[in-house]
Amino acid sequence: MASAVDALLDILDLEPLEQNLFRGRSPQVGWQRVFGGQVIGQALVAASRTVESRSAHSLHAYFLLPGDPKVPIIYEVDRIRDGRSFTTRRVVAIQHGQAIFSMSASYHDAEPGYDHQAEMPNVPMPEDLPDEQEVRTTILPAMPAAVRAYFERQRPIELRPVEFARYASREPRPPRFHAWIRATRRLPDDPVLHRCVLAYASDMTLLDASLIAHGRTVFEIGIQAASLDHALWFHRPFRADEWLLYAQDSPSSSGALGFSRGLIFNIKGQLVASVAQEGLIRPRPDLGPDLGPDLD
Repeated sequence: MASAVDALLDILDLEPLEQNLFRGRSPQVGWQRVFGGQVIGQALVAASRTVESRSAHSLHAYFLLPGDPKVPIIYEVDRIRDGRSFTTRRVVAIQHGQAIFSMSASYHDAEPGYDHQAEMPNVPMPEDLPDEQEVRTTILPAMPAAVRAYFERQRPIELRPVEFARYASREPRPPRFHAWIRATRRLPDDPVLHRCVLAYASDMTLLDASLIAHGRTVFEIGIQAASLDHALWFHRPFRADEWLLYAQDSPSSSGALGFSRGLIFNIKGQLVASVAQEGLIRPRPDLGPDLGPDLD
């Protein structure tokens, strides 16, 4: 049986249809919509296949319509600019004749310059947290059913949350969340692939951080949640198959919109990427407050 990482590498290996045109597909696992991180990762693959030698340093994306996992996604790349130091690409993802997602990505030649970074939060190291087997046996039995289903699902990215307790109560907490993440097995050495895998992982749990201050989660039936836009900056080299700390916070939520940020550090404390996202967190009391279906 293929591993979850094999499945991820397979969906990131887009089929070229024509110059600047690629076709991607979704894993057939019964999801009702396409996971946003999948579209981000595939769009970055499409853009990167039209760029030689330069590395992506940022992307800015908008989710326009829910994706349909039953049909392929067509990625159309617009080669906006090839400059002396920077390259710019625009990608549109299309299904059923409509744009479901758009993204701009910028690429840059590595060069020397000033260097500073934010300090990594003081949190337990991944080896000091329960591993997946310990989580299944000692933590998940006390969690709501939807939370159990999400964390028990086989996935290409291992998650070791620091603040698991937030899922066990409705107590409002400071809007901060930390999780160690990494691919569940070693990846090929291609740095482009590692960026695409991190782009995939960067959409995991981030929107949920905007609900921590309200004692709620995206797992609840009474919350209509969806990512609306997503920005990602790559700062320093990294491997997505080595532990990375995803430190998230939410400075604001208002008008049914939640804003979340993330800083991603490697195990040495180097800041390798930053993320920002706004999403819909619409209260739906008509649907009930009980914890509901899995998060995509």
